[in-house]
Amino acid sequence: MAMDPRSGFCPATRTFRSLRPPIPLPPADAPLFFPSFALSRLPTPLPAHPAFLDATTGAKLSFPALLARARSLAAALRGALGVSKGDVALVLAPPSLHVPVLYLALLSIGAVVSPVSPLSTAADVARAAGLCNPFIIFATAATVSKVPAAGRTKKLAVVLLDSPQFESFLHGHHEMAEDWPEAGVRQSDVAAIGYSSGTTGRTKAVALSHRRLIASSLQVRAAPPRTPGAPVVTLLGVPMFHAYGFHMLMRGVLMAETTAVVTAPRGGVAAVLAAAVRCGATQMFVAPPVVVAMARGEGGGAEGFRDLVRVDCGGAPLSAAAASAFHERFPDVELSLALGSTEGGVISKMVGHEECHRIKSTGRLCSGVEAKVVDTISGRLLSTNEQGELCIRGPSVMLGYVGSNEKEVCAFDCDGWLRTGDLCYFDEDGFLYIVDRLKDLIKYKAYQVAPAELEDVLHSIPGIFDAAVIPYPDEKVGQLPIAFVARQNESNNLTEEQVMEFVANQVAPYKKIRKVVFVDSIPRLPSGKLLRRELHKYVTHSKNYILQAI
Repeated sequence: MAMDPRSGFCPATRTFRSLRPPIPLPPADAPLFFPSFALSRLPTPLPAHPAFLDATTGAKLSFPALLARARSLAAALRGALGVSKGDVALVLAPPSLHVPVLYLALLSIGAVVSPVSPLSTAADVARAAGLCNPFIIFATAATVSKVPAAGRTKKLAVVLLDSPQFESFLHGHHEMAEDWPEAGVRQSDVAAIGYSSGTTGRTKAVALSHRRLIASSLQVRAAPPRTPGAPVVTLLGVPMFHAYGFHMLMRGVLMAETTAVVTAPRGGVAAVLAAAVRCGATQMFVAPPVVVAMARGEGGGAEGFRDLVRVDCGGAPLSAAAASAFHERFPDVELSLALGSTEGGVISKMVGHEECHRIKSTGRLCSGVEAKVVDTISGRLLSTNEQGELCIRGPSVMLGYVGSNEKEVCAFDCDGWLRTGDLCYFDEDGFLYIVDRLKDLIKYKAYQVAPAELEDVLHSIPGIFDAAVIPYPDEKVGQLPIAFVARQNESNNLTEEQVMEFVANQVAPYKKIRKVVFVDSIPRLPSGKLLRRELHKYVTHSKNYILQAI
């Protein structure tokens, strides 16, 4: 039985397939790895526009210089440092033009790139090192103190990216051939080890293949510039160490675009917006906080982003209120929402002006991605407009978890599909809607309440800057929804009763907010992902106060 061309649902297999045109993936058994495939896609002669641009300092790195430095560094890694295929390189460095050179050099010799946030604590770095078991660590003068003590011995080399030694590696080793070396690397080999955020548990190390890098790069098409023939300038407004940033950084090389990076230390959202204006970005890869700021007019209005065609937003959910406000302020700019994860890659995405106005969806399945929706109780495979757990498979899915006992974590079902843990449904047009994370659902009597739905309502209330909802245990009903609310400065007179009444008028009775806790800010990662565990800690410490107020 054929697939429904409207929804992508196949009644015979009870699965959903992508409605996108297929991407030109090489045969899975072809002896390719990411750098060689990227090089094969670059035009001859190499593009005249920069490969990378430091949007903070104005420094540029051309495509010839990028390849020459990466090849020189790869030779130094092999010769001077003894790095070989399969060795893991932990990268603990702030954003700079050295980072993409390092990534390409490591990948070209079959080494495994394992980026860690430069803002990590020493304990976080030790945890990552314990999982990925690095052969070498790349740090800077500002981050090397966080390297585990064992990593500062002669047994484990530590190289500083801001040292004369590293600078010599970039220019002093030209004995390499024009092409990447034959390292015996295949598409199925591990290219990188990323880290899941750990917002609801311990951080996990995720093994990602070269084929994953290739597929993720091809799945995200460029937004054509407003001026025909002008170069695509992509502002990377997400961290280079994050899976999102890492993949989009490498994508820019494969797509022969200019990728502008933000190197301002601790510049935050303001630095990203200023960089986008300064470099004349035609497209931006950002997290929700940047979109929220743009929707509020921070960084200037549409006149300040004259070249901007599309904003790709991922890393965490974006509220419908923020998306609507963005469309009002930037009617000619596409806001492309997407669903992705370190484990699953880019799963779904909006493409084109019409799709970008489906603000409550995360778009349609990306090319090459298959999905099924599984009833969380019976295990039955569901059709359109039926809610269940999202399971996927495709070329961007991780190889698995690595380190300690993580291999025992059950991320795949018995048929090899990745279980995402997202409660979702597909509509009749093939658009994917994420209801919430299964583990975050609030169990009220016989009902399931999705915090994300209530958070969307809260974000639509004038005077609320940010909000989050978590469960509170109750002997009679199981769990009660309580809200944490951060008010805008000019709206400090907003009361708990007003908030609860507004929500009650918008939702079913069992979904009502039972308590509002006003806070200065909602704990989030730089990506915008909510740190619910911090709110749960607050509830534990303030149990008596909350109990009396309910």
